[in-house]
Amino acid sequence: MPDSPASQAPKRGVDVIKDNLKRLPTKPGVYRMFSTKDDVLYVGKARNLKARVSNYARLGGHTQRIAAMIALTARMEFVVTESETEALLLEASLIKSLKPRFNILLRDDKSFPYILIRRDHDYPQILKYRGSKQDKGDYFGPFASANAVTRTLDTLQKAFLLRTCEDSVFSVRNRPCMLHQIKRCSAPCVDLVSEAEYTRLADQAADFLRGKGVDLQAELAEEMETAADAMDFERAASLRDRIRALAHVRAQQDVNPDGIEEADIFAIAMEGGQSAVQVFFIRAGQNWGATIHFPRHEKEESAREILSAFLVQFYDKRPSPRLVLTNEEPDQGALIAEALELKAGRKVEIRTPQRGEKRELVAQASRNAAEALSRKLAETASQQRLLKDLAKAFDLPEPPKRVEVYDNSHIQGSNAVGGMVVAGPDGFIKGQYRKFNIKDTTLEPGDDYGMMREVMRRRFKRLLKEAEEQQLPIGELETYPDLVLIDGGLGQLSATVETLAEIGLTPDDVTLVSIAKGPDRNAGREKFFRPGKTPFQLPPDTPVLYYLQRLRDEAHRWAIGAHRSKRSSDIKTSPLDQIEGIGPARKKALLHRFGSAKSVSRAKLADLEAVDGINRALAERIYGHFNGG
Repeated sequence: MPDSPASQAPKRGVDVIKDNLKRLPTKPGVYRMFSTKDDVLYVGKARNLKARVSNYARLGGHTQRIAAMIALTARMEFVVTESETEALLLEASLIKSLKPRFNILLRDDKSFPYILIRRDHDYPQILKYRGSKQDKGDYFGPFASANAVTRTLDTLQKAFLLRTCEDSVFSVRNRPCMLHQIKRCSAPCVDLVSEAEYTRLADQAADFLRGKGVDLQAELAEEMETAADAMDFERAASLRDRIRALAHVRAQQDVNPDGIEEADIFAIAMEGGQSAVQVFFIRAGQNWGATIHFPRHEKEESAREILSAFLVQFYDKRPSPRLVLTNEEPDQGALIAEALELKAGRKVEIRTPQRGEKRELVAQASRNAAEALSRKLAETASQQRLLKDLAKAFDLPEPPKRVEVYDNSHIQGSNAVGGMVVAGPDGFIKGQYRKFNIKDTTLEPGDDYGMMREVMRRRFKRLLKEAEEQQLPIGELETYPDLVLIDGGLGQLSATVETLAEIGLTPDDVTLVSIAKGPDRNAGREKFFRPGKTPFQLPPDTPVLYYLQRLRDEAHRWAIGAHRSKRSSDIKTSPLDQIEGIGPARKKALLHRFGSAKSVSRAKLADLEAVDGINRALAERIYGHFNGG
């Protein structure tokens, strides 16, 4: 008797693909492949879904990576689009959000900063800006890094004397701040510059950022000569300083393109199965910085394939310039340009220049990419050696792929926070750092052991839940640590062992090591504790000891940073917020009248009632809140 459908084994691999082929249209769209654990294995796009997916159904001819992906496929999902261009854009968005295992991935992705000249105030503010462009004003960028923005802002302050302060600070000043004293601000807050003149300064700054620096310098030079002829030497000197500041911007730049107003330059370098992509940003005829990326991909991927995937993901959430220059022709370059044009609403050109200044700019980016990749490979080799030494020091069967390091931070028990940092073969994995706000109100202030118990309980309960959801042994989770380092001594280690035992984990399930600082907190004399083993020290001046110190210091830095952030948040919370009927306006009126919440708490009933917006009933409520009434 044949097996019933219920008793048949679920389809896998080619069988799944062939089954989906029966229902696929010949239209453009996006397909996703899923594993038995429902993890997304791969996201792809196609001009013809049926034709593209049928390639996976044939036997043989696949690379090892594609064959493995097909074998792991348990189900597929499809989205039909109007065009291949729309499919390309959807593919890029899904890859960035889902991070499939078998796709080329743009790692270390981030939003790039801009300079914003706000236009929603009579006296525009200039500031560094990230995020969606919701504020009214002029945006300039992207810049490659926050440092690039900071340097440019510093020069713009010298040249145009624009305010950087928030409106709340601007509105309450009654005398110029230090920035005016050091000639970085024209002090519009106290009317030392007219609104018309200040607006002119803001417009000049915008013109400079739009690439009109040469014309602007000539205009300022003419004004300087006029002021000197009129013997207004103070104004002439001020204009001279502004001209020097503008000239300094261009002198600082490594790349000074002539004839290129707006472009992004991409250069890929490959070695040893890894790649680096260097990006230069050219805006308003100026170099606005460079950034380096190391995409994740399989060894057999070509430079053209990697660059193609990189470009689409890079511009998924960013505006593209009118010109994109590359050192390699990306796969389907015309389609990518069409997709970027669709998003930008204007023409976008992707070119691989063969001669002239554009070629030299690309060549310079190529040299930078090659040098960055060489450094990366050297660092990776060094990191691998350190992990091998670490495995030897702690009797691990192989070099750890994931090391988790824990530390706590508090001040006399207040604002207690636990911190976890993660390291692996590529160094610190900052995207996986975690902080734990200590929630147990029964802990005695400063109970380090109790805090460590809570952190470990929460962390490993979460891992157990993930293992259950994915139907995997906990040790097979990608986020399960091969080594856990604890900043502390035997007490912290014992607390961790007891806590893990409570949730069903033993020292055989996870390698635990605590690091106690040496006598007088001397680095190099640390003592290491492991469950059931005699405490030991590592020889001083060895690379693995320095590496362990770096891991511990990074955990300490992260925990202290989380603690300071929490403490700062608490400081910003006013006791006035807890009083019913006190909103932002009344809170501001009280603070303007008394200076601080502490002074409000000491105020007499009659003084409270005298504040604008505070009636008798509310004054009594405020007084009672602070005085037990």
